[in-house]
Amino acid sequence: MEKIFVIFIFLVSSCSISDNLHGQDQNEKFTIYLIRHSEKDLKFSDQSDPPLSKCGLKRSKNLKKFFKNKNLDVIYTTDFDRTRSTAAWISNSKDNAIVYYNPDDLEKLSKLLIAKKQNALVVGHSNTTGVLSGLLADQSIGSYSSDIYNRIYRVVIYNDNKFLELIESNFVCLQ
Repeated sequence: MEKIFVIFIFLVSSCSISDNLHGQDQNEKFTIYLIRHSEKDLKFSDQSDPPLSKCGLKRSKNLKKFFKNKNLDVIYTTDFDRTRSTAAWISNSKDNAIVYYNPDDLEKLSKLLIAKKQNALVVGHSNTTGVLSGLLADQSIGSYSSDIYNRIYRVVIYNDNKFLELIESNFVCLQ
């Protein structure tokens, strides 16, 4: 049985993002979601680019449900099988193209995302997702453990204001 629990953790402010945006021009506001790829197949022979495991496929389908009603203009992913596969479930359901980015130049990507002012999803890795979220929100956030897959970072930007939320989904994969 699959269950999803969403816990909102406000990292910047104790009041909600929508309250802080009251009276702001909504055309100036955009949201960037950042996730790590779903579980990879640890038994696959080529560990430099393994596919998703069965649980990873289930988590990706579940993420598709999470993003169903989210307005996304573009989806960015690294060029690895596990990130492409995770992004594909969401991309196919929303008819968004996937744009590849270089995970070795997160500062360049953060500047591009802010300059484009688009609602975006970025699919990355345990050593890039938190770091990029921090760059976007002007905070210092590092990488996290490679066994964590349940984090969804949400960065809302309007004018010079930046808000960062961490959403933890307690997805349980029963095989």
